[in-house]
Amino acid sequence: MPDYELLELVLFRAIPRRDVKPLARALMDQFGDFNRVITASQSRLREVKGVGDAVVIELKIVEAAAQRMARAKVLQQHVVSSWEALIDYCHTTMAHRETEQFRVLYLDCKNVLIADEEQAKGTVDHVPVYPREVAKRALELNASSLILVHNHPSGDPTPSDADIAMTNKIAAACEALDLSLHDHLIIGKSQELSFRSKGYL
Repeated sequence: MPDYELLELVLFRAIPRRDVKPLARALMDQFGDFNRVITASQSRLREVKGVGDAVVIELKIVEAAAQRMARAKVLQQHVVSSWEALIDYCHTTMAHRETEQFRVLYLDCKNVLIADEEQAKGTVDHVPVYPREVAKRALELNASSLILVHNHPSGDPTPSDADIAMTNKIAAACEALDLSLHDHLIIGKSQELSFRSKGYL
């Protein structure tokens, strides 16, 4: 089903007995696609004329459901054998955000995902990350390894010098504590970059 038609269905549930085509068009014009509409912040959504509480609630329910379904495919699963599901989950939760978000996926000794935690939110091109906090949380969870994930709102997953430097600091902290840093994934709009596969780790 095309994005536009799917958005119309969601809007019709929020505001029945009303022609929702103009609002669907306005939202698509403002945000570009269905995923960016449902992941937009409430304040940004309310900037569009015709968006009220009912529309915001309906869109956020759809966003939460999509993330819950994607998360269920990876939580308590062996990450290495379900790598594609993990990538799908990361794209679902992060690819369409307008600001950078940094998450850490903590794994046990069998590479089963035991926690997925947002460590920081940032601006459109920067997110503050503290290696000490990442490592400290791994110890609290009794994790054996971790995967770093953050998004690039620009859509281009190419790592910046700051991304590389931050990853090296976390890798050093992990090594000192006998933790494995499996990878650092940068999520773009339609593709991702793996530090491991590109030789950065």
